[in-house]
Order: sequence, then structure tokens, then C-alpha cells
Amino acid sequence: MQRIPKMTVKKPLAGISGAILLALTLCATPAWADALDDLRASGAIGETYEGYVVAREAGAQAEADTINAKRKAIYQEKAAAQGIDIEQVGKVYAAEIIRKVPAGTWIQIDGQWRKK
Repeated sequence: MQRIPKMTVKKPLAGISGAILLALTLCATPAWADALDDLRASGAIGETYEGYVVAREAGAQAEADTINAKRKAIYQEKAAAQGIDIEQVGKVYAAEIIRKVPAGTWIQIDGQWRKK
């Protein structure tokens, strides 16, 4: 009988699942999650489908920059580990973040702001 070589099957969804798990961790990080929740609730910042926040008020720009820097570091790490584009990782995170944010959170869709 002929021996059949073992085939390796790549599982891209496993990597995406890992990104989602990390997104949940990102949302649950207590050190800056409370501030993020307060900024969302006040409308000072909003979420985008690229996985980053946007300052809707000038006074929130520094906080938005800090949040985005932390997210970008996580996205870069995941993208490098999985061999995919950082934009793709950001979109996976965005979907999970937007799904979990409370009603009333501002979300930017095609340049237009809408409340969830």
C-alpha cells in the first residue's frame, strides 16, 4: 500500500478568532476602558470600521491619539504574526468593537456619523 503524505491545512479563521479574542481583551482593559467608555458616552469620540477612534470634539484628540496608538500596536503585532495586512486586522477588531459598544455610540460610516 502506498503511503499518503500528511498535508498541512492553514486555518485563517483561527488567526481571526485570535484577533477577536484580543479585541475582547482590548475592550475590557480597565486602565483606559473606563475613560474610553466615558468619551464614547459623551460623544467626544466615535468608532470607525477601520478599528480606530476619531475625536468628534477637539478636546478629545489627545485621548483618541493615545487609544489609536495602543490599537495600532496590537494590530501590527497580530498582522505580523498572521502574515496579513494591518488594515485587515483593524477591520476584524472594528466589527467586534462596534458589535459590543452600547447603543448611542457614534460610528462613522462612509464619512458620515450615525448613532448605533
